[in-house]
Amino acid sequence: MVFKKLLGALGVGGPSVDTVLQPGPALPGGPLSGEVRLRGGGSDVTVDRISLLLVARVEREGQEEEDEGTVVLERFTVGGGFRLAEEADHTVPFSVTLPWETPITELHGQHLGPVLGIRTELEIAGARDKGDLDALAVGPLPAQEAILEAFGQLGYAFSSADLELGHIRGTGQQLPCYQEIEILPPAGHAQAVNEIEVTFIAAPGGLEVVIEADKRAGLFSEGHDTVHRFTASHHAAPQTDWNAQVDAWLKEVIAGREAHGAPSSYGDDHGDRHRSGPGAGAVVAGVAAGVAVGVVGGMVAAEVVDEIGDAFEGEEGEEDEEEG
Repeated sequence: MVFKKLLGALGVGGPSVDTVLQPGPALPGGPLSGEVRLRGGGSDVTVDRISLLLVARVEREGQEEEDEGTVVLERFTVGGGFRLAEEADHTVPFSVTLPWETPITELHGQHLGPVLGIRTELEIAGARDKGDLDALAVGPLPAQEAILEAFGQLGYAFSSADLELGHIRGTGQQLPCYQEIEILPPAGHAQAVNEIEVTFIAAPGGLEVVIEADKRAGLFSEGHDTVHRFTASHHAAPQTDWNAQVDAWLKEVIAGREAHGAPSSYGDDHGDRHRSGPGAGAVVAGVAAGVAVGVVGGMVAAEVVDEIGDAFEGEEGEEDEEEG
């Protein structure tokens, strides 16, 4: 195994680190397992703490244009408090639980656009260095997959998926960003809406499904956006007729009737919802039940993860100081 990074902040001859994740996509709210493999440098050191950071590439809307950067979604402490001898090998196995709201990066094995990574931090003698960075694949929960496939069965085509910095007002969102999955309507609905944006906000008890429709202008009305919120149960997912359920949701959205209200426990009005046009992620041609989606464009996560920008590094640094 080639160790990916020598820890620069610890000086030449410092230890090196390689984090190996368990093969296969993880699930939101599910376990992420693997091991951190350390190799000692030119002298003995005490490893105070090993941290894993769940990081994501997100879009942020500015005054005139959007920019991209990296945000920390979660931090896990997986080890520390041991002596690493000169040139010695040491392995730290781990198993952590991902946040329920972790974005989906792939569907039926095909990359959707969002880029997530696991960054390994080693803390030795007060010095902290970002060592290894590994791409993280996350698949959908059963209810999420069933809903997305129902859209495909109803003739909707996937356009793109991206992550937006900000909060959706009135929901139980916990993470600092949310995922938008942009879907194009079939010909029968194209005169009513330009596109549909779907956001899943998962929790242990189920999903909040936020559907935003970009409605076309009519003969006597202007174009406008409508936002509707629905709920879905993880437990009832296998027994649900998702084609009928999603069709009913879409009829309500397109008709523009008043949305379902979110449960009162989900009230979170401290942030505003940001909107964007099509993202820079992979373009998905379509989805049908049991059929893999086709990637038309965009970059594969493995090619992008090392390019995750540091535009938000200042914010990460402030977060690190607060936790320290």
